[in-house]
Amino acid sequence: MSKKKELRIGLIGCGFMGRTHSNGYRRVWNFFPELAYKPVLQAVCSRSEDKVKAFAEQWGYASVETDWKKLIARDDIDAVDICTPNNMHAEIAIAAAAAGKMVLCEKPLARGLEESRRMVEAVEKAGVNNTIWYNYRRIPAVTLAKQIIDAGKLGRIFHYRANFLQDWTISADLPQGGESLWRMDADVAGSGVTGDLLAHCIDTAIWLNGSIKDVSAVTETFIKERVHQLTGKVEKVGIDDACIFHCHFENGSLGLFESTRYARGHKALYTFEINGEHASIRWDLHDLNRLEYFDHRDESIVRGWRSIHVTDGDQPYMDKWWVPGLSIGYEHSFIHQVADFLKSLETGTPCSPTFREAYETQQVCQAVLDSAASANWKTVADQ
Repeated sequence: MSKKKELRIGLIGCGFMGRTHSNGYRRVWNFFPELAYKPVLQAVCSRSEDKVKAFAEQWGYASVETDWKKLIARDDIDAVDICTPNNMHAEIAIAAAAAGKMVLCEKPLARGLEESRRMVEAVEKAGVNNTIWYNYRRIPAVTLAKQIIDAGKLGRIFHYRANFLQDWTISADLPQGGESLWRMDADVAGSGVTGDLLAHCIDTAIWLNGSIKDVSAVTETFIKERVHQLTGKVEKVGIDDACIFHCHFENGSLGLFESTRYARGHKALYTFEINGEHASIRWDLHDLNRLEYFDHRDESIVRGWRSIHVTDGDQPYMDKWWVPGLSIGYEHSFIHQVADFLKSLETGTPCSPTFREAYETQQVCQAVLDSAASANWKTVADQ
């Protein structure tokens, strides 16, 4: 057996996404032993020394830093993984690329287009490997949907609809800003549900159905003022609590998207459905191992929606896991993304979505926000 090449990881940020990424690095080589590269958890960085030391001990990082610039400057780091709030993505990614490090960045790419452009330019100028963690692509049922569409089984596509519904911000007493609620602060997050939730829906839609041409959107901020945790003052809320938009895809199909944090009873309801001339498919994150499929070409006496249990070894990624019939979960999508990134280092093929690809999602998000602000249709290419 040939010796594996080490990929020494420097993780910046040790919150929720830092945990999911670390789990991916730790487990990937157990289930993808054929890969030539093996992640090494070299260093983790956070401003809180107590917090980062506890995280390093829990997840097995060899060392800690409290200054991300020191982590990037280290000679024993090959790849920088950014799991910080959105307002830090651009500065860290640009510095990491300039230092010749590979860059993996949690979604969205950045707060807006100007930061996103600079990030794309930086990694392309430096020629470093890069990817954005749009992990839902790597759920086997979603990858199977991609294979079905690419095989032409749906025929011409007419409709794409998706939603991402949550309910965690309904209380008017919930403050904005600070370590755990930075997604509520527009200066840190950039936007609300558009960049946080719809970005996932948009990335998946572009991957499955092609580019979005133009959009017409509405947004709403239901609670206009909240206490800011950092200042203690009541301040205007700048993020969108809910967003609905419809669009034209370049292939002529129509799209309908909705996201909100005000859908009581929903913690993370992400669904999509695609309707074509021959067949339709739909998927639900709450039942993530199933893909529903309807084919009009079936005999009429047996025609109907079928439920495909995506656990067989000939379905995407599943040959790496258990025996048919046994399911995997949310965390496995991050393991799959790590595996795909490591494989890309072997093949020289970029790991999708790259920063350049994620920039297209940012363009759509910006068009959505601009459309809602102006009450007009917006062309994505103009963003």
